[in-house]
Amino acid sequence: MDGGIEDLLREQAPQVLGALVRRYGHFDAAEDAVQDALLAAAVQWPDDGVPDNPRAWLITVASRRLTDQLRSESARRRREENAAALTPSDGQFTAPPADEQPPDTDDTLTLLFMCCHPSLSAPSQVALTLRAVGGLTTTQIARAFMVPETTMGQRISRAKQSIKTAGARFDLPPEEDRAERLRAVLHVLYLIFNEGYTATSGADLQHVELAAEAIRLTRQVHRLLPRDGEVTGLLALMLLTDARRTARTRPDGSLVPLAEQDRTSWDKAAIDEGVLLVTDALRHGDLGPYQVQAAIAAVHDEAPAADDTDWPQIVALYEVLARIAPNPMVTLNHAVAVAMVDGPEAGLALLETLADDSRLAEHHRLEAVRAHLLEMAGDAAAARAAYRLAAQRTTSLPEQRYLEDKAARLTAPE
Repeated sequence: MDGGIEDLLREQAPQVLGALVRRYGHFDAAEDAVQDALLAAAVQWPDDGVPDNPRAWLITVASRRLTDQLRSESARRRREENAAALTPSDGQFTAPPADEQPPDTDDTLTLLFMCCHPSLSAPSQVALTLRAVGGLTTTQIARAFMVPETTMGQRISRAKQSIKTAGARFDLPPEEDRAERLRAVLHVLYLIFNEGYTATSGADLQHVELAAEAIRLTRQVHRLLPRDGEVTGLLALMLLTDARRTARTRPDGSLVPLAEQDRTSWDKAAIDEGVLLVTDALRHGDLGPYQVQAAIAAVHDEAPAADDTDWPQIVALYEVLARIAPNPMVTLNHAVAVAMVDGPEAGLALLETLADDSRLAEHHRLEAVRAHLLEMAGDAAAARAAYRLAAQRTTSLPEQRYLEDKAARLTAPE
């Protein structure tokens, strides 16, 4: 499918779904109808041309699919009271004409809040967000997360049923709940980006389309909430991180660590935009974890060479991050920064604080960082063993090959 048409459909997906849910309710059935309309457009528009009013075209087709579905369901139930409960009036079943002007309402944020409903698990929130707001098909989402399509379809179906059971309304949450729900939305977008930037499993290090979708959706949230510091910080973090994407792999797909990357191939425009965003975010409002992470990414990106990195500033930023949002991954990265400033022994000492943390008990990153610091300290045998253990624990083939290669390059003990 033409890339321009695909981008247009993803942009229109939340607007079309919002129009249907506002008119008919039935979020689960409306979402299925929108997917049908998007598929119809993907098939017809490349040959017939894009309509003058793409959104109205999609609303028309989706409305017809939805009304047909609801009528069929009503007939199947056969009982008048159930049919009355499921079927809107005839007037509500009338599909809008193709030239109807859609309401000038952006439902993206409302849909994101609904897809990130607290009744859903994080994996379900991610899947439903990508389908309902991102406009991705179940097949595309399943491929990105390397699970069978039937498994992903069941996950999405259960998520929609949970929202229905919870009685979620298609509206922004009450003011007192909005901040917490926004944090959930940003966390889901962060998870989507991370999976795209470094896939947790499979032969490819990155799923570029997934990271791009996270950036696109975060841009939409930023457009709606331009003064929210954490929204701005998250967008900046994504841009500053994704700017290094092309330098992270060699032509054969093997991983290139940050210190060895060709920085001339980094995306300067993305770096400039990210720096501008995080600078603005830090200047206004309360400090949040995404802003601090973006500031750390900016320090890395602005260093012309790895040896020019301002590690003391990064250590200071990690200390701030550890105070406002402590978690083991922060400690891991903090340990590397400390090692660059105070030596590998200091970094290893910080790692020891994670020894009993069950969240990292089987995670490959802990052993990978330990191996790196042991190698810095000159303990080749211990570093080799840690690299091998990390390679056994990761399910990402590029990371596994990189770690095995690091172990192999260390000389055997005398």
